[in-house]
Amino acid sequence: MSRAENLNRILRNLQTESPDVEACALISEDSLIIASALPQHVEELRVAGMCATLLNLGTRAARELKRGDLKQVLINGESGYVVMMTASRGTMLITMTTPNAKLGLVFLDMSTAIEEISKII
Repeated sequence: MSRAENLNRILRNLQTESPDVEACALISEDSLIIASALPQHVEELRVAGMCATLLNLGTRAARELKRGDLKQVLINGESGYVVMMTASRGTMLITMTTPNAKLGLVFLDMSTAIEEISKII
């Protein structure tokens, strides 16, 4: 199995095994989708661009506010959460969740996926 196939498998597992995760993607800091489990109506390039922008802003804010390296970005919207966590240097794992998501479980499931991803990247 190729690296891309393994990464896509990890994301599909995260999406199917975590009841609150509706979609997920692994995105590079330069706006490239590395792997994804996104619905067809979601434009990958748009998601990657927005998330890369948020990653850069979050990184800058964390450093300027002397909070250290960025670990996580959380967006709470009416239709659910967007959670971004650092997966490895230069990559972020993005998940979109249901509005009533149990964030502790989402964070745990994302951390488990990141451990698997770090063995591949």
